[in-house]
Amino acid sequence: MKLWQKILLVLGVLVLGLMIFVATRPSHFAISRSAEMSAPAAKIYPLVADFHEWPKWSPWEKKDLAMKKTYAGATTGVGQIYEWQGNKDVGKGRMTMLAAEPNRELRIKLEFLEPGPFTNDSRFTFVENGGKTTVFWRMEGESEGMMQKVFGLMMDAMVGPDFEAGLAAMKTAAEVH
Repeated sequence: MKLWQKILLVLGVLVLGLMIFVATRPSHFAISRSAEMSAPAAKIYPLVADFHEWPKWSPWEKKDLAMKKTYAGATTGVGQIYEWQGNKDVGKGRMTMLAAEPNRELRIKLEFLEPGPFTNDSRFTFVENGGKTTVFWRMEGESEGMMQKVFGLMMDAMVGPDFEAGLAAMKTAAEVH
């Protein structure tokens, strides 16, 4: 067997192995981060419950200062819609507020249109304890098809640092007196 044939054989085995590995992974993925903030939930919750407040802390706002944004539906809470279109770092998408329990939890339908399409569930949970609040940020969804499963395997590494940056900026915004 010639060298180039051996190289092709090894590459073929590696690709087949990767495809088998990806195919056996669960289709469900979840990313979660949390941060403790020295502020009551009543001060933090409005930063998330009103999409107009997201520029104060959202990590994606800083990735494209020229991002086009539109707001529709309710002014705050359930029914509000936020759409964006930006550079390759933020893509194009839509968020719809599905549920809001003041100072406790928010649930958002997150639709990535470009790149994508992907639809995920995003939740923010606020837990107060002794004058501080821990904010939990979670995103989860289903990866249908081989390419979405590959993307799902990389989601935590790709999005986790953005969640951490967003929670740090939210902490700064909430703790300003």
